[in-house]
Amino acid sequence: MITVAVNTKEKHSISPYLYMQFMEPLGACDSSVDAAWDYINEDWCPEIIDKVRELSPTMVRFGGCLSSYYRWKEAVGPMNERIPMINYFWGGIYSNHVGTHEFMDFCLRVNAEPLMVVNMESDGRRHLSHPKDGVCRLGTAQEAAEWVDYCNNPDNTLRLSHGVKEPYKIKYWQIGNETSYCPTGFTSPQCIDATRRFASAMREADSTIKLIGWGDNFGDDKTWCSSMSKLDEVDMIAFHHHFDSGLPNSPLYGTKYRENYELTFEHLLNAYKSMDAHIQQMRSECGGKRLAMTEGHFSVPGRNRNEVLSSWGAGVAYARCHNVISRNSDILDIATMADFFGTVWQVNAILIPNNVPLYNPEPNVTPFKPYLQPVASVMSLFCKHQGKYAVDVDYNGAVDIVASKTDNTIYLHVANTDMNTPQTLHFNISGKRIKSAKMFYIAAKADTEITYETPDCFAVSTKDIEGNSVILPPAAVAAIEIVIEQ
Repeated sequence: MITVAVNTKEKHSISPYLYMQFMEPLGACDSSVDAAWDYINEDWCPEIIDKVRELSPTMVRFGGCLSSYYRWKEAVGPMNERIPMINYFWGGIYSNHVGTHEFMDFCLRVNAEPLMVVNMESDGRRHLSHPKDGVCRLGTAQEAAEWVDYCNNPDNTLRLSHGVKEPYKIKYWQIGNETSYCPTGFTSPQCIDATRRFASAMREADSTIKLIGWGDNFGDDKTWCSSMSKLDEVDMIAFHHHFDSGLPNSPLYGTKYRENYELTFEHLLNAYKSMDAHIQQMRSECGGKRLAMTEGHFSVPGRNRNEVLSSWGAGVAYARCHNVISRNSDILDIATMADFFGTVWQVNAILIPNNVPLYNPEPNVTPFKPYLQPVASVMSLFCKHQGKYAVDVDYNGAVDIVASKTDNTIYLHVANTDMNTPQTLHFNISGKRIKSAKMFYIAAKADTEITYETPDCFAVSTKDIEGNSVILPPAAVAAIEIVIEQ
């Protein structure tokens, strides 16, 4: 039996944006945004909207590598006046049918806070700012400021001419993306200078916005984050984390992981350590500024970024990673663990089967529905059962637990780190009497892999807890709500 002792003293508030997803048109690599857009009816596919509501992301970020050559004015106004663009990083052509207006409509429908990424002079990458003779994709500080004004100024004439009367009031903006990951891009001083210029111009357009500057280090340059943290113009520091098992002789590649899943499970569940180490590094260098992990997920070789990520063992691993995020919620305000939606990549939160179109299907043919990957099932479960304040929890045994609280309700996020053995949890909530308790959980064999034919294999079950104890099945992930006496 594992005693789970919760101290009900509230420590700090927890940001609601630790369940972010990000939307980026991935071109020829993965039909993502395009696959979710109904080009016949010029609207989001309703099946996608329904599935995203089930996922319930609290924030959606628009941009990514594409931001280094994205020109926002090409994707606003009437559809027949929009300018398609070459997707220089991901390949193919992007139609720009999904632009600022469509993205904001999406956020409104799924009740998510928007986060925009601006083109900061192509992050210093000339091969993206001037990809060929006569083509300029360089985003300027003025262009970024004009985007802020277009979105937030009630009297912006361009937005009004597009028939959008009410401002979008976008609060969060990220300046640049993965700026330090390209050795031929900006140096640290160049990035600091560009960030300062962009921040000043954007705040002149709207002084109330929250700005996120890129601060992840590149190679041996340890000055980037600490230098960025000294900018008064920046409210948060952004970084990304892509990770594998962190252990030697990893089976997390190709289809090797299927040969000995117990070994695979061990490697999957070790991955959280690298995320924690990266956050600790950022914490030590950020000068007390808030942190934003605006991209994070497994990065392992294999088909479509590796089918091991469709197995439930990856779900348990992601639960451990999210518990790391929660343990750092005193400084971490934005975080994600997935790439949102698409037809191919296993790192996506939602997969869209592409064998039958979601819109206008053939007569008598039922299209396969989009489904949640294990990472999304975990994020959805934890997000829906999350307290406002962090509290301490102590335990010993083959589990990973974090705790939070709202009023007289305790929320536990639990992962059984043993793929074969159930765990009995016994609760001690500061010696207070438990009035009621319920467990919402996902239990499956760790090597079970979800496909379009089994879209509900990781469905959430519910169990009323009698007394102070409950049995957690092997490799189960649970959100437990405990109501205590005041």
